Amino acid sequence: MNNIHKMTFLANIWLILTTETSAYLITQVFEFWMSIYDKASKFRFKLNFGGKLMKKLLSVIAASIFMTALTSVTPVFGELKGVECLAPAGAGGGWDFTCRVPAAQLMPKVGAVKGSIKVVNMSGSGGGKAFAHVVARRSNDEKLIVAASAATATRLAQKVYGDYTANDVRWVGALGMDYGVVVVAKDAPYKSLDDLIAVLRNDPRRNPIVGASSRGGWDHLKMLLVAKEAGIKNLRSINYIPFDNGGKALLEVISGRAAAFTGDTSEIISQLKAGKLRVLAVLSDKRVPALGDTKTAKEQGYDVVGGNWRAFYAPAGISDTVYEKWVDAVRKVALSPEWTELREKNGLAEFTSFGKDFDDFVTNQINAVAELSKELNIIK
Repeated sequence: MNNIHKMTFLANIWLILTTETSAYLITQVFEFWMSIYDKASKFRFKLNFGGKLMKKLLSVIAASIFMTALTSVTPVFGELKGVECLAPAGAGGGWDFTCRVPAAQLMPKVGAVKGSIKVVNMSGSGGGKAFAHVVARRSNDEKLIVAASAATATRLAQKVYGDYTANDVRWVGALGMDYGVVVVAKDAPYKSLDDLIAVLRNDPRRNPIVGASSRGGWDHLKMLLVAKEAGIKNLRSINYIPFDNGGKALLEVISGRAAAFTGDTSEIISQLKAGKLRVLAVLSDKRVPALGDTKTAKEQGYDVVGGNWRAFYAPAGISDTVYEKWVDAVRKVALSPEWTELREKNGLAEFTSFGKDFDDFVTNQINAVAELSKELNIIK
């Protein structure tokens, strides 16, 4: 078998493996050059530089086209390696959890992706730095998935990300609901939500509330809703201090520098098990098993429910084929018994939404948060 036939054979093997249109076109180019070579041989067409040189020239052309096939054809999803999950905050928060557990830990385990998933933390601007990074620099990166939540939708609703919108990415799917909590240090004087509300009513400046979202963000909103339900008129008096992840914010509470933390259940589990925290309330319709006998805010007379869905988005420029593969990957994890066990262990409730349905869900949530933010005088 001569060099050209070898290259043609390899190209057809690549066509079978990838079943991509571009591979088919490359094979057609091979056949075109083969026909030229056959005719040249048949009519003893030597050109001025000799038949041997002609063979070498055609071999180089064939090799070049084959290398183009290797570098330009998009492989099927199951063969992707080097997949990355971007957590838009530092270690220890909900976005970090979303990348490290359902993505990095479970996607390879349930066969949703091949090989390991690299987790990269990129904190800044309440997730805005990561969002801008994906839109501006990696809009076609088919190996990238990004952790998202209701906090992401809140920032988009309030224009915290500037001119970027929900349409600048593709919403892949959600796999759990992380209900909000109001937490204090284990040795804090507050034994109930009423106790905390009393100091916020009388001396809010000296009793700061911390969270992992920006001012007006999802964590801030949850505390404002509780304060509004308690009858506090001047919501701007609540001294909320933002941090770039839940882990850092919790340290402020444990150290006694802040009165309380408003965040999500998954963010507090490890510190709660270590005996460093007391949960005053969970913002859910019913009690969360992972929090033991912690009462809901509703049980204590505050009709507030605040759920933070855990989800993923992908770059807007990826192909529909790869987008559907990412949707299938999230769905596969969400429906797995392994995730059910870890979800419940980390205090997340069941909630799933995928693909187009999830895209519509995010759009509706952004509109709802925008209206709520206007009602609370956070935006105009």
